[in-house]
Amino acid sequence: MPTIARLPDLLISQIAAGEVVERPASVLKELLENSLDAGSKAVQVHLEEGGVKLIRITDDGCGIAKDQLALALTRHATSKIVSLDDLERVGTLGFRGEALASVASVARLAISSRERGASHAWKLKAESGAEPEPAALMAGTVVEMRDLYYNTPARRKFLKAEGTEFAHCADAVKRLALTRPDVAFSLTHNGRNLFQLAPADSARRIADILGDEFLGAARRLEAAAGPLAIAGFAVDPTRATDTKDGQYVFVNGRYVRDKIISHALREAYRDVLHGSRQPAVCLFINIDPALVDVNVHPAKTEVRFRDSRAMHQFVFHAIQRTLATAVTAENREFSAPTGAFPEAPADLRQAATVPSSSSYAANYPPPLRHQISLGVAEPAAAAYLAFAKATQHLGSPAYASANPAGAPQFSPAEPAEQDGPPLGYALAQLHGIYVLAQNARGLVLVDMHAAHERILYEKLKTAFDNRQIATQALLIPAVFSAEALDIAAVEEHAEALAELGFQIAPLGPNQLGVRAVPALLQSGDPAALARSLIGELREHGITQQATARRNELLATMACHGAVRARRQLTVPEMNALLRQMEETERAGQCNHGRPTWTELALDQLDKLFLRGQ
Repeated sequence: MPTIARLPDLLISQIAAGEVVERPASVLKELLENSLDAGSKAVQVHLEEGGVKLIRITDDGCGIAKDQLALALTRHATSKIVSLDDLERVGTLGFRGEALASVASVARLAISSRERGASHAWKLKAESGAEPEPAALMAGTVVEMRDLYYNTPARRKFLKAEGTEFAHCADAVKRLALTRPDVAFSLTHNGRNLFQLAPADSARRIADILGDEFLGAARRLEAAAGPLAIAGFAVDPTRATDTKDGQYVFVNGRYVRDKIISHALREAYRDVLHGSRQPAVCLFINIDPALVDVNVHPAKTEVRFRDSRAMHQFVFHAIQRTLATAVTAENREFSAPTGAFPEAPADLRQAATVPSSSSYAANYPPPLRHQISLGVAEPAAAAYLAFAKATQHLGSPAYASANPAGAPQFSPAEPAEQDGPPLGYALAQLHGIYVLAQNARGLVLVDMHAAHERILYEKLKTAFDNRQIATQALLIPAVFSAEALDIAAVEEHAEALAELGFQIAPLGPNQLGVRAVPALLQSGDPAALARSLIGELREHGITQQATARRNELLATMACHGAVRARRQLTVPEMNALLRQMEETERAGQCNHGRPTWTELALDQLDKLFLRGQ
């Protein structure tokens, strides 16, 4: 067996470089972090051949003294920590003191620097026996790396194409630029200027890097609790995409990939994302440095929180509250429906009424046979009545001559505000699928089934959490055929079914009868509801601890209990639906993550008809 021997310093540095210097972007990240730690306010990045041939970073930071240049190139030499206490409370991006030495062991490296207040600049090449020599530099530091892996050709073979390596380098610059909007950044590749970012506020910097579309599709969030604070933007679920690279999370100014935070994001978006779409966020988390360990990974992209559960809950609730905000003026994409509709539903009824003497009431569809209230508040109904009264004479000759502009006139005594509620007031139903409404900004289109599904889902969750799911007994049990396994599942989960508001009992060897259903779902098909629920119970069962599974059961109930497409609603019922949406959390998405409504502003409509052009 070979004898044990101490490794030479160069080999030690090259081994360390294998952890720190994965590709040109790794070098660029380390050098940029040094520039920001030096207090730079302007950083210029020049790359050639994806950063493999050249990486040059010029900054205006504090600079390095002549007698410390050589020390800066040695392993484990740093000005950022001096004790274990400093290591446990790291407040800088860099702190390990090995980046420059690692880079110098696998590339040709040179540093030119002029310390603030010094009369001259000095340059030192990372070569054996090299001495500092005078250099031309006004202020700051220039770090130049050439020919990455020139002395380790085996490592160079693992590099990707120039375009791929450059893309990774550009991402490294953008991530650090997001954390420091007060610093100017520029990036040049093969002599071509890719971007220049001037100092700006956080929102402007995010828009410059992630695009105005990201900012326009995102909701601002801010939250704080003790030593934790979070700020940033979370993309509206209806604008989410299938890509997984839209999550920018920074902890104390450091870009991180953390499983705890990623899981919190997925859980917060669970109820509102459609299909395979992914959360997209740009979050800045600040925490007491003593409560997070950044010395976990050589690349410093992973961290460990002292109380990971507290961090998970903090991020989860901050995102969830942001996504649960009430309906606001948002522009959404829309598509036109097709098809015909049969007779009216038995779901949305009498939440608002209009006196029969009203001329406007004559335009309503005939009253429906079953009456179920959505429980719309009286002020909302009064506001609608005022709106209806103000518009009931729109078609009369007298109104047209008195109001040539064609706009309804509200007197000061009217209780309705001119702006009206966010989703406005219903105009009509389109093909029994969509509700058309007018608000102060333009036209609103609502998918009535998707919207009602979310309303029922949120009510069911609240009622279940409060153990207050009201039941509605059926005068005649809804009987349906069932398999032996269905009957066994009903008997096994009788208590769970009761908590969900159902009373289901065997009526024979192959029959089940539904005797009661949740009051919120009484207008649905009891047999269909029961079949769906029993199928879920057979496959998954239910436990009090499985919140996600419980929510899936409630979502299934809401889906089957919501008003179906092709059903006619009266105008008051449509308005009741709009008011309920405005009062419901996450009303912008159904239980499956599909959008429930969209808006076409007047200026968008004007463009469609070339008005003013």
